[in-house]
Amino acid sequence: MSALFEPYTLRSLTIPNRIWMSPMCQYSAAVSGPDTGAVTDWHFAHYAARATGGTGLVMVEATAVSPEGRISPADLGIWNGTQATALRRVTDFVKEQGAVPGIQLAHAGRKASTDLPWRGGAPLGADADGWRPYGPSPLPFAEGHPVPDELTQDQIREVAGQFADAARRALDAGFQVAEIHGAHGYLIGEFLSPHSNHRDDAYGGSFENRTRFALEVVDAVREVWPAELPLFFRISATDWLDDDAGWTVSDTVRFATELRAHGVDLLDVSSGGNASGVRIPAGPGYQVPFAARVRAETELPVAAVGMITETGQAEKILANGEADAVLLGRALLRDPHWAHRAARELGREPAVPPQYARGA
Repeated sequence: MSALFEPYTLRSLTIPNRIWMSPMCQYSAAVSGPDTGAVTDWHFAHYAARATGGTGLVMVEATAVSPEGRISPADLGIWNGTQATALRRVTDFVKEQGAVPGIQLAHAGRKASTDLPWRGGAPLGADADGWRPYGPSPLPFAEGHPVPDELTQDQIREVAGQFADAARRALDAGFQVAEIHGAHGYLIGEFLSPHSNHRDDAYGGSFENRTRFALEVVDAVREVWPAELPLFFRISATDWLDDDAGWTVSDTVRFATELRAHGVDLLDVSSGGNASGVRIPAGPGYQVPFAARVRAETELPVAAVGMITETGQAEKILANGEADAVLLGRALLRDPHWAHRAARELGREPAVPPQYARGA
């Protein structure tokens, strides 16, 4: 049996293979009225295609735990029951195909209230359906971005509660994996990094203080997320800055042990996104060494992500013990049936839906 197509069990949940869909924002949710933040037909078609294409874990994109936590006005949300009910259509279909539905719970922090990326992604003001962002410190993400309001400690605790409420709704919506988004310069990642966190209270300064909010969110979610279902955490392994200026791979390894102790079952290892203007040496599998180091130095399982595009490449990552699973992003945007193609390349017969058997 190939490594890619070996089932993987976390807690009591078995995912049918190690080919997982990375959460990727579609910026296609309803933007007004009672359905604001809810899934549309686009989302159903998008996620359904990857499930029928053989992807083992179909992870729904960054889904905001509050209206202010959206990246853009067109982001998905799960801050109310209407949104959760609408997501049930997606989770039901994904399960019918033998795949596992997951959801990434997110808050954009100081990077919130921006336009759609294909319209430039510039910050939006109140005159363009935008809102004022907030973060750990009054530091803008980049030139031209607004100075965020600094969260009070009461507000920090409120946001942790919003993550817990979102997790409850995600469970009601039928999801079997929840992932906390702590990467790419969004709110939780902003607290982790000394580049974006200049606080001098219990949530800033030392490593223990900067990780406090993230662990409070994990604890709040783990308390309401069933013990038999896994909880993931996505992290940016490095800010790609000098060691004394930002979050580092060594910090990630140290933090992984803390996450495991607080009930996280797998670390989704990405990088960057917290510092503007940073040159990232992207290339095939460029983030895999970060995942491999966490896996080698801790007891926390990991998933690798970042320019993993070819069957042999993905198979080698798993066979070499560099990760427990691979998360595909753009490769699955290009080819929803990537898993079926990979099976054929590895000499396996893909398990296609009966409606597609004539094409197989």
